[in-house]
Amino acid sequence: MVPELIIFDCDGVLVDTEPIANRVLAEMLTAEGYPIDAETCMARFMGRPSAEMKREVEAELGRRLPEDFVERENCAIVEAFLAAPRVPPGLREALGVLPGRRCVASSSLPPYLRAVLGATGLLGEFERVFSAAEVQRGKPAPDLFLHAAATLGVAPEHCLVIEDAPAGVSAAVAAGMAVLGYAAATSAQALEELGATTFTSMGELPAIVAALGSAARPTR
Repeated sequence: MVPELIIFDCDGVLVDTEPIANRVLAEMLTAEGYPIDAETCMARFMGRPSAEMKREVEAELGRRLPEDFVERENCAIVEAFLAAPRVPPGLREALGVLPGRRCVASSSLPPYLRAVLGATGLLGEFERVFSAAEVQRGKPAPDLFLHAAATLGVAPEHCLVIEDAPAGVSAAVAAGMAVLGYAAATSAQALEELGATTFTSMGELPAIVAALGSAARPTR
């Protein structure tokens, strides 16, 4: 399969925000009377929309979190990230040689995506940036990936998703799309069990994508 469209997740794939994001979330939830550490936040909420996290925590707390909780969370993450914006090693080089069209499909909200992608200079690298705010159900439901493919006029079977979270891999598989799991900071086994082909360095990505195309071409 030579992908016509490569769909990238954002956090953890394009920008190295996961350690910051989970630390911020853990601190904010703990301050609200919901004790949790960054590792548990990553295991439970990584790759999922903040609105779903908020509803889940509220159900367990038995009360509402502040209305501006998600907004303050996003602001705190962006502020920490802007102090030292980072992308995974080898990502810029990979984007320079990957074929075909590409877009972003993330569980994060649009202002956050514009801020972190803009800070790293990556915003202009993509045809479109899609947010879970545009669909009814976020990852692990397939809605966001299907919405991105339909908007850009590409059939799901001609899309390739790059994800680092179990929820995102599940969403891609449910959408009928091939998926590569970036396992630099995530369990490769967990991603593989959900249907991803894993890799641990962005420097590997162009060769892996090229190999997908080679495997699809008949031999004589």
